[in-house]
Amino acid sequence: MKKKYQNAFFIFGLAVLAVMVAQLDFADTWAKIQEAGYWLAAVILLWFVLYFFNTGAWWVIIKNQDSSSAANKPIKFMWLYKITVSGFALNYATPGGLMGGEPYRIMMLSPKIGTERATASVLLYMMTHAFSHLWFWLLSSLLYVATKWQLIDIPMALIITAVTCFCSVAIWFFLKGYKRGIANSGMKLLGRIPLVKRWAQRFIDEHKEQLDEIDQTMATLHGQNPHAFIGAVLLELSCRIVSALEIYFILQVMPDVHASYLDSILILAFTSLFANLLFFMPLQLGGREGGFLMSAKGLQLTGQAGIFVALIVRLRELVWMAIGLLLIKFDRKEKQGVITNSSATEDSKPQE
Repeated sequence: MKKKYQNAFFIFGLAVLAVMVAQLDFADTWAKIQEAGYWLAAVILLWFVLYFFNTGAWWVIIKNQDSSSAANKPIKFMWLYKITVSGFALNYATPGGLMGGEPYRIMMLSPKIGTERATASVLLYMMTHAFSHLWFWLLSSLLYVATKWQLIDIPMALIITAVTCFCSVAIWFFLKGYKRGIANSGMKLLGRIPLVKRWAQRFIDEHKEQLDEIDQTMATLHGQNPHAFIGAVLLELSCRIVSALEIYFILQVMPDVHASYLDSILILAFTSLFANLLFFMPLQLGGREGGFLMSAKGLQLTGQAGIFVALIVRLRELVWMAIGLLLIKFDRKEKQGVITNSSATEDSKPQE
């Protein structure tokens, strides 16, 4: 990636990080940090481990693509780990998430394996990440029914039914997308929208071969490499389940709160579902806090517990966002070498 693009990603993320930090109540935040003590360090270190799950899922996807091209360069796992952390940091900072992290991943990976393969791997990882969320929400709904049936009233029954139906239908659509690919169908869908349909049709006409290659890559992983597909999904789903330790750790700070690890999973499931409904908010501001508050009350925990968890999780996100942005800068020298080699390869190709 060119230095100017790296700097643009870094400066944008740094500006958003500064805005988010400025909105904190520093006196209250410092008091909560002191109250959390070493559990805050445990929460931050936990995500050092969790990002290995995310990187592993993406690694499986990349390694099971067609890698026969001589132009492909070896990809080190720890390099991919750095790109994963930075990509999530940019997603935290941007409304809708996908405006920062995914373009960054594609631009970093393209010099190594080509634009089409890099785009396909990132799109497929996005689908796998979302697919695992759907399974997590569905399984959590069943877990709530199995363990908290005595708390279920009519409104909660309607919510659980709606979540179960939504997740089941969405999982079915995702499986159809895995089998057929989504690049062409996604662009055709854009072609039906009045304001962008001319651009979408022109893009389809000019990039038909690349779109077909992306769809073929997706279909190949699902059809010809089912073990790789299942492995990537299980890694992402395991990440969701293990990440509930974050909430469990934080709740240990509060002496009057008695919540199990299963309770932590249910809090995480409801909060992540509620926050994703507000995907257009940078850092999901308000959605995550509201989700923690409502899920805590839904499990008959105190509202103070929900607020405390929300603040500590927000601090963890800010810390890892800062780490991700710093990794963009630390990776510069290595990427310049890759760019030089990539540019030499591109220069040797005939001009279209």
